[in-house]
Amino acid sequence: MKPVIALVGRANVGKSTLFNRITKSRDAIVADYAGLTRDRHYGDARLGAQEFIVVDTGGFEPDKPTGVVAEMAKQTRQAVAEADVVIFVVDVRAGLSAQDHDIAKFLRTQHKRVLLAVNKAEGMQESPLLAEFHELGLGELHPISSAHGQGIRSLLEAALEGFTPEEDEFGSGPDDEQRPIRLAVCGRPNVGKSTLINAWLGEERLVAYDQPGTTRDAIQVPFEREGRRFTLIDTAGLRRKGKVFEAIEKFSVVKTLQAIADANVVLLLIDATQGVSEQDAHIAGYILESGRAVVIAINKWDATDDYQRQTLQRSIESRLTFMKYAPVLHISALKRAGLSAVWKALLSAHASATLKMSTPALTRLVHEAAEHQAPRRDGRFRPKMRYAHQGGMNPPVVVIHGTSLDRVPDSYKRYLESRLREHFKLVGTPIRIEMRSAANPFDEKAS
Repeated sequence: MKPVIALVGRANVGKSTLFNRITKSRDAIVADYAGLTRDRHYGDARLGAQEFIVVDTGGFEPDKPTGVVAEMAKQTRQAVAEADVVIFVVDVRAGLSAQDHDIAKFLRTQHKRVLLAVNKAEGMQESPLLAEFHELGLGELHPISSAHGQGIRSLLEAALEGFTPEEDEFGSGPDDEQRPIRLAVCGRPNVGKSTLINAWLGEERLVAYDQPGTTRDAIQVPFEREGRRFTLIDTAGLRRKGKVFEAIEKFSVVKTLQAIADANVVLLLIDATQGVSEQDAHIAGYILESGRAVVIAINKWDATDDYQRQTLQRSIESRLTFMKYAPVLHISALKRAGLSAVWKALLSAHASATLKMSTPALTRLVHEAAEHQAPRRDGRFRPKMRYAHQGGMNPPVVVIHGTSLDRVPDSYKRYLESRLREHFKLVGTPIRIEMRSAANPFDEKAS
């Protein structure tokens, strides 16, 4: 799974600036989750081929905080517990404080790898002001400037030392068909994830066992159904008690993000009695960003009346409009109703996400699409699509080569996407279309 780096420190030392610098954005990809706006922000980041998750935290007061500060401290402790590596940020210009000592003392008790980032140190690499931070007893100092980007790369290289990027699971090896399908079940707390998982493990008499997870106890449960192997990536906090699986409803944003990133297919569970919340939309947005195949299951459908169902349909259309390709199924995990349809949809989504499309078929399809509706002229030349080939799977990537393709608008790409979906009968997976233009030999003559 993706490594997790938590940024910890007292208020106003530059954690959020560092977060934005690392994620190359103004905010987290996943945005803020309800209830965590004051405390933790989550974002995706990459250093070379290594992808990882960054957690930004609020100002930390570990020693007997009260009120809002107590809640922030609780969230920071959770972030540290979830992290593989902690970056402790201090401010060289403000100097070493008693609070920094308190935080260092707390971090030493957590048995985590901690890197000490001395921020606002632009032009101060040799400054004697840095020396006092050795008092914290956390090893090597990493002078950085979050605002100017100095020292960030070497800090991240040190933080990610020992982690290796996961290889692409979708090569063309002969055992692709035999690989277990990695399935993540995601959704808000109390949406019924645990009930659904227990229904699968009980009703289907699946072969299941605990596989020791990471330091965050992310549990993966291998099982079989009708001869097909799956690996369930749990986000509900599945635990084993004797021979009985006891599912504890427990929501951790970072576990959900990791589960999605690590999955082939995601089942997004939505509570029919609650409608589509902002949290649901954020999770769906991250699934889209990750390019994962997805099936949406509306749970507790039997507990709704006609008015609730109409309201729910409107909330799906408005908040999940970017996920029209995902099949939407109505189930009751408690009554075990509609679960076989979910399995069929998950298999179809996985098949679509990993479909191999031939170059001749793709090229013919692109030419037919252009004959039916050519991309509009923009400037002197009309975009000309010459051939297409598949550039990747899960999600399917279609690379189109030609001339003047850099001016093809998104609306035309959506048109091509609809033709691809229709022809190859693709369901439950996003499609990425890449345009690659060859140099136009007439450009120089025209200029």
